[in-house]
Amino acid sequence: MHKSKINCWQFKRCGRQPGGSKAAEFGVCPAFIETRTHTINGGVNGGRACWAIAGTLCAGKVQGTFALKIGDCTACSFYVLVTLEESTTYVTGREILALLTSTNPSDSVRDDICD
Repeated sequence: MHKSKINCWQFKRCGRQPGGSKAAEFGVCPAFIETRTHTINGGVNGGRACWAIAGTLCAGKVQGTFALKIGDCTACSFYVLVTLEESTTYVTGREILALLTSTNPSDSVRDDICD
């Protein structure tokens, strides 16, 4: 049986999932609704790729672009957990950004682990 992996909104308990305690104030988290990153690092939508998705919440504040937030993200306990759990199959921020900025939304990165 395949063990379900925890997503960022579950780990951080940010409340930005639909119906969550912070969704009305900050909006539903982009990581929760970003379908192009579904299954990356074993997550649901952007749930295990949040460091590459603009507009996620960190320390009670909505974060900006990847370039502005990645320094904080790499020190995050959830980011560290994902990199350790995924080990050699970890999909990097650069790979995720390539997917998010590709001209063809159906393009995928690392097809070998994204099924």
